[in-house]
Amino acid sequence: MRKMIILFLVMSVSACIPPGRDNGWPQNEAAQEAAPTLATDISVFGQSPADAPPPTWTAQTVTPNAMTIEDGIYTVQAGDTLRGIANKTGASSQIIAAENGLAAPYIIRPGQRLNITGGRYHWVNGGETGIAIARAYGVPWREVVALNGLEEPFVLRVGQKLLLPAEAPVDPQALSIEQRAASFDLDIDDIMTGSQPALAEKVAAEEPSDWRKAIGPVKTPPAKTPAVIAVPAAFTSQFNWPIDGKLISSFGSKGGGKVNDGLNIAVAKGTPIRAAADGVVAYSGDEIDVFGGLILLNHGDGWVTAYGHADKLHVTRGQKIKAGDIIGLAGDSGYVQEPQLHFEIRKNRKPVNPVSHLPTRT
Repeated sequence: MRKMIILFLVMSVSACIPPGRDNGWPQNEAAQEAAPTLATDISVFGQSPADAPPPTWTAQTVTPNAMTIEDGIYTVQAGDTLRGIANKTGASSQIIAAENGLAAPYIIRPGQRLNITGGRYHWVNGGETGIAIARAYGVPWREVVALNGLEEPFVLRVGQKLLLPAEAPVDPQALSIEQRAASFDLDIDDIMTGSQPALAEKVAAEEPSDWRKAIGPVKTPPAKTPAVIAVPAAFTSQFNWPIDGKLISSFGSKGGGKVNDGLNIAVAKGTPIRAAADGVVAYSGDEIDVFGGLILLNHGDGWVTAYGHADKLHVTRGQKIKAGDIIGLAGDSGYVQEPQLHFEIRKNRKPVNPVSHLPTRT
């Protein structure tokens, strides 16, 4: 059954400044009860099911059932492994390794004393995404990334434990969906680092620890293993303009703490949006309210392009795209009052001035 996503457009502006910056835009205060995880149904922008490519995976609902453990010291016993110690203590093996200066292959010796970092840990289940986990607890995903030292390609594994921010509510289940939504915000970087589904590994099939059993029933991974988006090996082409129109907002500071991470180009509603270069669709949806319909293309070598305010989305996550392909139609979705395209180019997750990487317009 397809889920209906209710869009709340709380304000309109003439040019789009992304959230998560010191720009004065209000945070999203509307709960999206029907969409607790990433939207994969692109028909919400008017595309018929017959035209829409099938989603690459189905996002799993996340239950906020983290367990809190105390800081402590663990003395290594004969036969212990780092993963086994993590299961015994309830802490993350990655954090134990980082806290104690352990590097691969993580050799430990009997009698060795290891510092155990306390806090609230979430056990990752099959198909869960980082963004869905963050939303379930009402915490910023970017803080979870920093706390756990997550790095590219940002793929979680079943059984992995994620340390949650300490300032988050102790009992997220005591909060309403509206309260959790109000404390949760999302930006393009979150999509790039937190939208991959957790994958099962051989170790995940082992008997769960007593710590895990104490949380509650263990979810089994989906019958069909979710697909991780394959990143292009390298960026081998050049960027082209995705649309032809009047530039109404340039890249950079706009004063008063407002920053535009891309370009805004005025066009007629329904104007085709074309891929600026070859790539793979990393995201196609509407979960970042300020952008409305948004498409992210991964081009390899750390290059990503973003296309916002689309009226219709013609691609879905995981789809391979060639430069010049029509990926959607321009519109006025999101926080704008006239049809336009918000276009960004990012290198290693940081916005760069698109004009510096595009052909000169005549």
